[in-house]
Amino acid sequence: MPETQPTVLILTALALEYAAVRPYVEDREERVHHNGTRVEVGLLPGSRWQVALSELGVGAERAAALATQLIDWLKPQAVFFVGVAGGLKGGIGIGDVVVGTQVYEIHGGKQTSEGFKVRPKALPSSHALEQAARSAARDLEDVEVHFAPIATGDVVLADSESDLARFIESHYNDAGAIEMEGSGAANAARFAGQLDALVIRGVSDHANAAKALADAGGSQKLAAAQAAVVTVAVLRKHLPRGRGSADSEEGPQGGYRGDGGDHIDFRGGVFYGPVTGKQVGGGRQG
Repeated sequence: MPETQPTVLILTALALEYAAVRPYVEDREERVHHNGTRVEVGLLPGSRWQVALSELGVGAERAAALATQLIDWLKPQAVFFVGVAGGLKGGIGIGDVVVGTQVYEIHGGKQTSEGFKVRPKALPSSHALEQAARSAARDLEDVEVHFAPIATGDVVLADSESDLARFIESHYNDAGAIEMEGSGAANAARFAGQLDALVIRGVSDHANAAKALADAGGSQKLAAAQAAVVTVAVLRKHLPRGRGSADSEEGPQGGYRGDGGDHIDFRGGVFYGPVTGKQVGGGRQG
């Protein structure tokens, strides 16, 4: 496959999350970074994307380090962290998907004699990817998609009455889900130069004492599958950056807008206004 094909990096923490995304990627081949990190690279049908899929393991620090390594190696245009999470809102059910509008690092702060003083840190998601997700969600009939901040912490929350649960409710009360790796991937993308990044999580439990029972009933597999469905739908909406009509997306009045910003093809439409450009071969090139 062409080395120059635009790449999207899809990261997971768990094997079941990886397994949920993998069937959507065709013509897979495994590649190994010189430090040993492995990815499977293949094509996403219905899109121009080459997908690099990797299972990193658990934890934000690990995710940040390995995502940085893979970004430097593969030079992707976008990074997704996809998998399962605990839901934090009553209106978000098991099997629903939360698309992170931003990611909270919930452990930042300062311990003082007066108690713990929170120093909130929020990492915004890519506007373009969020918009693609909102568009894709309107076409999905079998998945309930919510747009909300996602909390990241190096802890599994399984007690809704715990001090941690009360802490999150007090300081991050608009978070829709809690997970363990999103901020790591988001930070790696940010330090790579404002790389597009998005965290997509299927809800497998309600972050309460019933978590073990929900997991035993197959909720994680369901949640991972739903998150994969949404991720693929987003990528079929979001076009790679590039030049020319091959990378264009449909615009108003039937027109097409080139992502490179230097090509407009109205394809049968009528444009009223001045045209600037350079003369090429007796004609004007816009």
